[in-house]
Order: sequence, then C-alpha cells, then structure tokens
Amino acid sequence: MTINKDAGRCVSANIAAGISPAAALFHSLSDETRLRIVQRLTHGEARVVDLTAELGLAQSTVSKHLACLRDCGLVDYRAEGRQSFYSLTRPELMDLLASAEHLLSATGHTIILRPITAGERP
Repeated sequence: MTINKDAGRCVSANIAAGISPAAALFHSLSDETRLRIVQRLTHGEARVVDLTAELGLAQSTVSKHLACLRDCGLVDYRAEGRQSFYSLTRPELMDLLASAEHLLSATGHTIILRPITAGERP
C-alpha cells in the first residue's frame, strides 16, 4: 500500500500546513488503518506485534500509523523492558467514536467503533 505525501500527514503537520485543527483531527482519523488501530486500542493496550497479527498488517505499516497517532496526541506508549505497549491517551476519543456510531446509525450505517458499556444497546 502506498500513501501519497498529503494523505500521510498527521494533525501537527496539517496544522503547520495551515489546515484548521478540527479538519486536521478528522483527517488523521479518516485513514482506515489508523481508524482500525484506534478501534483496536479502545479494547486496551497492545504491542506492535499484537496489532500486526490482529489487523493483518505489516509491521512497518503499523509502526508508521502509530507514529502518526502519537504525533496527533491520540496514542502513546509505555516501555516495559524491550517492549512498547500502545494505548489511547484521550478518553474524549471514546466520546467522539460513540458520536460517530450514532451519526452513522442515523444515516443507515450501523457500525461499532468502541466497546459497548453496560446498559448500552449495540
């Protein structure tokens, strides 16, 4: 998979290029691979090796997109020995994903982007 120069930009690079912060945020989540990584991380932290196995992606692809999400401030990692465990940094992202689910459902596209909490209907 090749990504053109502009499609690979992250929030900070887009803002530096003059794109509004809101547009830059949504642009960073518009990439299907990054959205799949974020969706997986809603279930808890993961290592690159976990993400490559679970998402069926190359290590270089996962690493590149994790770097972008880190640059966006949406993901960070903790080191444990030689391993890095990635997780979401902003709980507000779960609210955004929930809102996206509701909006998509209202337009006839039911999709689950985050874990369902107790008392919620899928």
